[in-house]
Amino acid sequence: MEELTGQVERYHPEVVSVADAGRADEFSRMLREKGISPGPEIHHGREGMLVVAAHPKADMVVSAAVGVVGLEATYEAIKLGKTVALSNKEVLVAAGELVMAAAKKAGRELLPVDSEHNAVHQCLRGGVHGEVRRVVLTASGGPFRKTPLAALASVTPEQALAHPNWRMGNRITIDSATMMNKGFEVIEARWLFGIRPDQIDVVIHPQSTIHSMVEFVDGSVLAQLGPTDMRMPIQYALTYPERVASNQVALDWTRLKRLDFEKASTRRFPCLRLAREAMKKGGALPCALNAADEIAVAAFLERRLSFPGIPEVIERVLARTPRVLFEKMDDVLAADSEARRMAREEVAKLAVATAAAS
Repeated sequence: MEELTGQVERYHPEVVSVADAGRADEFSRMLREKGISPGPEIHHGREGMLVVAAHPKADMVVSAAVGVVGLEATYEAIKLGKTVALSNKEVLVAAGELVMAAAKKAGRELLPVDSEHNAVHQCLRGGVHGEVRRVVLTASGGPFRKTPLAALASVTPEQALAHPNWRMGNRITIDSATMMNKGFEVIEARWLFGIRPDQIDVVIHPQSTIHSMVEFVDGSVLAQLGPTDMRMPIQYALTYPERVASNQVALDWTRLKRLDFEKASTRRFPCLRLAREAMKKGGALPCALNAADEIAVAAFLERRLSFPGIPEVIERVLARTPRVLFEKMDDVLAADSEARRMAREEVAKLAVATAAAS
């Protein structure tokens, strides 16, 4: 709240939205104590996100909320024809077909902020859609790239949160360790760039220097390199189609000794297989994939589920999810809610089974 108050004091926005009513009251009190008057309109929750995303003076909307909480607001901004810089994976994973149909109708392109998709977007400027043979998404492999498979059952949340290259939030860091994050990115790439699932590959690149590559039909490969610093893709999305000079972000070539690549094993990272299966079947399954993952990751962080239990819960939920098509956003939200309910059931079942076995 202190940081948000400082931002209001500096930038004087017309409207601000926070998570819930309690925080809205707290924020209002902090503004009064600082003598900031008149302050901005203060909204909260789902309604607040919609107000901010649909604000008539908002030319660009940056969608970076964690989870499906930002889905409706992002969808509304797209329908209104606003430029959307997308950092929220769940938007396209859960509702890719609906969202991209809305973007096409509005005649607007979604600008990816994620480093991998941002890299693909930059590489695609070197050719046209019909010249693309495949897109190659790179993955660091996370902290367990070399861990013996038998040892994965005993890894702790602290070990899983120790990402070798990036500093991120808890869920995305665990998703990087299971490589579900890369599975989500495969689904995102399919929608963002209008390519077939069989045109999307994943390779492990431990240095995280090449953020992704595009291979063209003539055999040429364009790769985007950069430091592990999110300021670069954020700036690219915010200033596109121009490139604006930066003296804060640069690749240190003196520290770049080698670039390694290896195959991403679905035996070690079953979440990659689950993501591709959900993408292939479509309908409600990608939405269920995301919802189940969120519940399973939370259970792992709370030590109620083992690390291999994450893909096990997800696979069980996918098996129970009907293959229905989405016609409206309410269908997406209903499927998300149902998948979360099933995931909680599966977490509880695994916990009982584990207790009985011990």
